Amino acid sequence: MHDPAGLYDLAPDSDAVPEGLPLVAGLTGFADAGSAVSQLAEFLLTTLESTLVATFDADELLDYRARRPVFTFDQDHISQVEASTLSLHLVRDDVGQSFLLLSGFEPDFQWQRFTTAVVQLVERYRVSTTTWVHSIPMPVPHTRPIGVTVSGNRADLIETMSVWRPVTQAPANALHLVEKRLGDSGHPTAGFVLLVPHYLADTEFPDAAVTALSSISAATGLIFPTDRLRAEGRDFVAKVDEQVHGNHELSRLVSTLEERHDTYMEGNPLPSPLTDQDGQVPSADALAAELERFLATRRADDES
Repeated sequence: MHDPAGLYDLAPDSDAVPEGLPLVAGLTGFADAGSAVSQLAEFLLTTLESTLVATFDADELLDYRARRPVFTFDQDHISQVEASTLSLHLVRDDVGQSFLLLSGFEPDFQWQRFTTAVVQLVERYRVSTTTWVHSIPMPVPHTRPIGVTVSGNRADLIETMSVWRPVTQAPANALHLVEKRLGDSGHPTAGFVLLVPHYLADTEFPDAAVTALSSISAATGLIFPTDRLRAEGRDFVAKVDEQVHGNHELSRLVSTLEERHDTYMEGNPLPSPLTDQDGQVPSADALAAELERFLATRRADDES
């Protein structure tokens, strides 16, 4: 195998990246139902402060005939060419917490070498945890919260968030290989598969991006400004509801999916993260005390 480090170029100030940050990843490729991953990457890189850390070599990893660059023809000349990219960024969340973001195209070639390259970067920056997301179409209704299936070795996340735990075989994402390699070494890793309504898989579904961000927050403690996405999601769902109510067949389909979903969830209830071991919701005073402890911890971390 050729040197995996040859797949990427580090930015000039890459040595200044702090150690011990969480890594968040999402690659567009085989499946991106609801455009969850592409929306996630665009949201994080356009909404939050970010700095380039490393760029992967597209000529080594990308099949240009499958994902051709897009050019802009301006009357008599080519004014712009946009090609797919795969890169690592240093990003700050809504309260200034830093994390690493691996985003872009899923490699078409050299998956084993790419996996080793990502593991090298994880080791180089002593990454604390790795969290990644992708999405698949499922026969579920848009009128219910988007569920997730959790993989990896984060038992706490699997127990509290994974709504579907099948024994099955499916085509892999390149990040499945990364998860397996990191998990085998004991590195804390979690993969979130978003279960998106199959009839919305080819749309840009804002709620899918919100679920991706919420899942990342649960795994990392990062905080994201999702108000705009949530507002877009409400408008999107309202338009879908309007179409469904005006079509008898669609309405019957959604009703059937709702019934199946609710029956399944009744038999597979998830423990709520808002309840204690006895199933009781904490009081307002207890929640306030917990919030004060969290803020005090954040202030102490900032001062240090």
